[in-house]
Amino acid sequence: MTLDLLLHNARLVLPDVGVTPGAVGVKDGRIAAILAPDATLPAAETVDCGGLWLMPGLVDPHVHFGYGSLETDFLTEARSAALGGVTSVLSFHRSADPRDALPGERDLALGQSCIDVGFHLGITHRLHVETLVECAKAFGITSYKLYLQYKGQAGLSKGFTEIDDGLLYHAMLETLKVPGGVLGVHCENVEVIPVLRDPLRRAGRADLAAWDAQSPDFLEAENVHKVGYFADKTGCPVNVVHLSSREALEEARRHRRRSRVPMSVETCPHYLSLTCDAEVGPLAKVNPPVRSQDDVDALWDGVMDGTVTTIGTDHVARKRETKTEIWSATMGLPGVATLLPLLIHEGHHARGVPIERIAALTSANPARLYGLSAKGQIAVGRDADLVVVDPDLERQVDPARLESFADYSPFEGRTLRGWPVMTFLRGRLIARDGSIAEDVRDTPSGRYLARG
Repeated sequence: MTLDLLLHNARLVLPDVGVTPGAVGVKDGRIAAILAPDATLPAAETVDCGGLWLMPGLVDPHVHFGYGSLETDFLTEARSAALGGVTSVLSFHRSADPRDALPGERDLALGQSCIDVGFHLGITHRLHVETLVECAKAFGITSYKLYLQYKGQAGLSKGFTEIDDGLLYHAMLETLKVPGGVLGVHCENVEVIPVLRDPLRRAGRADLAAWDAQSPDFLEAENVHKVGYFADKTGCPVNVVHLSSREALEEARRHRRRSRVPMSVETCPHYLSLTCDAEVGPLAKVNPPVRSQDDVDALWDGVMDGTVTTIGTDHVARKRETKTEIWSATMGLPGVATLLPLLIHEGHHARGVPIERIAALTSANPARLYGLSAKGQIAVGRDADLVVVDPDLERQVDPARLESFADYSPFEGRTLRGWPVMTFLRGRLIARDGSIAEDVRDTPSGRYLARG
């Protein structure tokens, strides 16, 4: 057999297994062979990895492409992802009727993206629940998100009038009808927030910590408890997305102790590396808020003991000019390009988290949870989505080099140790040494990730 690509002299990172010397042979876009590190099979192209890590391409299960620039996000943010070793993303689609809007957004993604793209459906009213099974069959979408932070008055400001506990319960029942279906939930009790927020504003508070104080950890934990309780009654697997606090993490642990119904837990790199005392101020405004150092430490404990099952970025590419003052600043922050460097720097180097654990949380686990059977592992037959990583390469985070529509990063100026140096999508080199391959700019080859 003549291979299309041979990556040899590498240290293979096998999620939740370990690191072993080896080589990987690629044929027709898939992994065709796992070999000894000094293997010399004939190949159209041979790359000496120089003893660096070879990881499965990252699967970011939580991005919001189209929320920065509707017309170009799938171009710019996919490139930004590729620079960070992310080869697959699941982006949140939210529209009045997905049956009408999804084909256009799917075509836009396929025309622009240099990485593979799939969707979650955002649930904001009854039509979404009533057509959930129909959309699963038509578009291969088996994962959903219900926004509890848009209940009541908070929802009215966005034009949402039907988000309540009944919609949550109904969504669980419908999700059960989808093979492999998973319901994600944004857990934040917004009905209490005005009671806490208004005195803060009257007192003139405008610091990042005020955003945490107006939506504290117990409001997140209370919603996690509710979601777990409803999941137990319906039997519906649930996923708590972007979990941010120790107290909410404890609620997830309690659910797992008392129930056989699966509850997955996702956290984000900003909750693992930023606190409400960070000097970046409104640049780190996000929901739920970044919190205390105690919460950061608790989430790293959750990473190590398995309570945290996936890590997604909650990436939103917006401009610095929209993030000037805490109460009026837009929500969300960019992070897809810095996901892996942050986890290596803050987790592996600073806390001793094994790189194979990081690979599980960013590749194998999201691929398994969301039914991406060709992704997430270095194994024969899987897509040859691979990342060569130099664990000791130090580089300063510079937004101008990250290809994103966003012109800032909450991590800008920080020097991180551990960066991707080559990213392959199905054996095609798409990024190298902090730059997108020129042929990829001309002919992106991302595919649509249909599931179920």
